[in-house]
Amino acid sequence: MIRGIRGATTVKQDSEDEVVKATEHLLREIVERNQLQPEDVSHIWFTLTEDLVSAFPAKATRRLTGWDFVPVMCAQEIPVPNSLARCIRIMVTAETSLKQIEVEHVYHNEAVQLRPDLQLTKKDSSR
Repeated sequence: MIRGIRGATTVKQDSEDEVVKATEHLLREIVERNQLQPEDVSHIWFTLTEDLVSAFPAKATRRLTGWDFVPVMCAQEIPVPNSLARCIRIMVTAETSLKQIEVEHVYHNEAVQLRPDLQLTKKDSSR
C-alpha cells in the first residue's frame, strides 16, 4: 500500500545549518519509526514557512546513506496569518505494509501543536 507519512519541526532561527540539521533529524526519525528503505519511497515533499529562506530542507535527504536517487521537492507553505513560524514540513510517500493507523507521523519542537491528536497515541517526539 502507498502511504503518506507526515512530519514537521521548527527552528529557532533561519540559518542553513539549523534548517538542514533539524530536517535531517526529523527525516531520520520518520525513516526509523516507519522502517523505510529508500527503494520504497516514491518521493518526498518539503515545505517551509515564508520566514525560512536560507536553505533547501531537501538537502538533508542527501545526508542519508543510500537516499541519493529518491526524488525530492521543496515549496513554500501558504502564508496563513498567525500560522506557526519557522516551520519545516515533510510528506514522505512510500510503499509500506503498515496499516494507516500504524504509520508514525513525527512532530518535533513547536510543531507538536500542529497535530496534538497524534501525540495522544504515539511516543512523545518533542525535542
